[in-house]
Amino acid sequence: MLALLNTMPGAIAQGLIWGIMAIGVFITYKILDVADLTVDGSIGTGAAVCTMLILAGVNPYLALLAAVLTGCLTGLVTGLFHIYLGIPAILSGILTQLMLWSVNLKIMGKANQAIPARNYSLIVSQMHIPAALPVLLLVSALLVILLYWFFGTEIGCAVRSTGSNQAMSRAQGINTNMTKLLGLSLSNGIVALSGGLLCQYQGFADINMGRGAIVIGLAAVIIGLAIVKRISSNFAVRLIGVLAGGVIYYIVYQVVIFIGLDTDLLKMFSALVVAAFLGMPYVKKTYFQKKLTAKRGKQHA
Repeated sequence: MLALLNTMPGAIAQGLIWGIMAIGVFITYKILDVADLTVDGSIGTGAAVCTMLILAGVNPYLALLAAVLTGCLTGLVTGLFHIYLGIPAILSGILTQLMLWSVNLKIMGKANQAIPARNYSLIVSQMHIPAALPVLLLVSALLVILLYWFFGTEIGCAVRSTGSNQAMSRAQGINTNMTKLLGLSLSNGIVALSGGLLCQYQGFADINMGRGAIVIGLAAVIIGLAIVKRISSNFAVRLIGVLAGGVIYYIVYQVVIFIGLDTDLLKMFSALVVAAFLGMPYVKKTYFQKKLTAKRGKQHA
């Protein structure tokens, strides 16, 4: 048990990084109501850009900013495919994701690149977890504050309105094409921020590091929102819940490793959990609600 407790700080640190990524997924999935699969590629793009700039001697904070801006561009590409070429959002994300695999490979020059923490000054590193945790908490807090402020502005409210009712938003004079582009860019910029932090934390960037990221992101979103559902519907609380969902996911991951279960099956379990939560409203409405209605009808008869 002591060995498990010793792994918790590392699990929390990784959970916060993936929780940041999950906030990006939350923006498209819950706010914009778009199924965006770009994230599997944009998290790797953020990591690749950040890694190569740090290796070139660029300040890690500037490298992280460049990663965020590059991530915004990946979301913009998906938006352009969807809006101006008429490609469905889910296919647009898949196309961009496939493109980014090649782009990331070209950026790094090979399948993976290491950033030795002993040779470079990094923002966070798993070699210094006690120092990394406060930084990650600060970054997470700033992100929540900025998003809470942004989505309270006129532009932010327009993005939320577009996701809630696109036809009504257009009737109110909102340029829904622009709000979609903005939402997708913002989402993937946050995902790339997560990738930039992840490559520094683990000490390398890999071409396959984003594989399955969408599943982890959705799992964190669903877990987090389920936790805060009965607490408050406040937007900031929901964002904090998504962060908490990422932390819980990685704590469970550590427990799975500790008790000796096959970690190769973890993503399959995550996918099943996501499927269960997504399908629960339909199952409840289709099967249980009908039975309840029929039972009440018999009682009245």
